[in-house]
Amino acid sequence: MPRACAFDVNETLLDLSALDPRFERVFGDSSVRREWFPQMLQNAFVATITGVYSDFGTLGGAALGMVSERRGVDLSDEDRQHILSGMRELPPHPEVEEGLRRLEDAGFRLAALTNSTQQVAEAQLEYSGLAGYFEQTLSADTVQRLKPAPEPYHMAAESLGVDVNGVRLIAAHAWDVAGALRAGCAAAFVARPGMVFDPLVEPPDVMGSDLLKVADGIIEAEAR
Repeated sequence: MPRACAFDVNETLLDLSALDPRFERVFGDSSVRREWFPQMLQNAFVATITGVYSDFGTLGGAALGMVSERRGVDLSDEDRQHILSGMRELPPHPEVEEGLRRLEDAGFRLAALTNSTQQVAEAQLEYSGLAGYFEQTLSADTVQRLKPAPEPYHMAAESLGVDVNGVRLIAAHAWDVAGALRAGCAAAFVARPGMVFDPLVEPPDVMGSDLLKVADGIIEAEAR
């Protein structure tokens, strides 16, 4: 039986560059988005490592405040909401739907596993038109620990009714793949532009430049 596939959502399935016009409007520079999201991840990792939980939306707002202070921009509540609300209105990367369809047609169970809250994740997948591909939408908020801590991956396995090694995590983030592998899952890395794999982590058995290549790699790997 093939493993259940659990997909990271932000950047793996959904295109964060859709936020660029919002950052352009507020900061006068769309590239600030590429400063903000890594800052949010850094805040998330610090919170997780030190055992102080904040949900992903709260972390995103804090990171936005840090970036605006660094840039010397006076961020109004309206500006903040304008940017953060865009997280619910992200389009999928162009090849994502076909990649999901190939895996579904090959008999794989598909779930989403995200650091976003349940409410945001469900809104994202509905807006993007991808919700129908997933039998479950799973949020790390449920266990009050964010990926790459082991608890979200174990929660996904339990929710799907399989052993942790019966789950394959698919992500465009090396840190997420590392977390999944070290929690006992299989994994696949989507090497989107600018995404490179951590040389200190044993690579997964499937890697590809987009979700179509990764889907084909998963199908081939699970058939062995």
